[in-house]
Amino acid sequence: MADARPPHIMIVEARFYVDIAEELCRGAVAVLEGAGATHERVTVPGAFEIPAAIAMAHDASPSRFDGYVALGCVIRGETTHYDYVCGESARGLQDLAANRGLAIGYGILTVEDSAQAWARAAVDKKDKGADAAQACLQMIELKRRLGEESE
Repeated sequence: MADARPPHIMIVEARFYVDIAEELCRGAVAVLEGAGATHERVTVPGAFEIPAAIAMAHDASPSRFDGYVALGCVIRGETTHYDYVCGESARGLQDLAANRGLAIGYGILTVEDSAQAWARAAVDKKDKGADAAQACLQMIELKRRLGEESE
């Protein structure tokens, strides 16, 4: 039997670049609300903390959220810190998706400068927050469909 409930999504926002995070979230929320999904927003200091927040939420209540939208921005600086944050946040999210079967929309921008970030975050440009929410919804639908096939 098909799961007809509207999806309930956790949006995890890295707030290191507050203005960019807000714009990413604006795009994501528009997609979720347009699809009839409900959502809760959680903030974390930076992109590195996003996988842990999703793992904590899932471990605390596995059925509370149908999916997760990871939003943030990492702008290259003068040190290799950028490489570690980008790589480890992406790896952490992929591990959660693959190993725990979580529906995660990836909306962490990894850019060279603020101009690139805004070109990708702005809802009137590339709107990557919307793309991440759409990916999350599509993965929830796939998970539900595969669950029906196994019944």
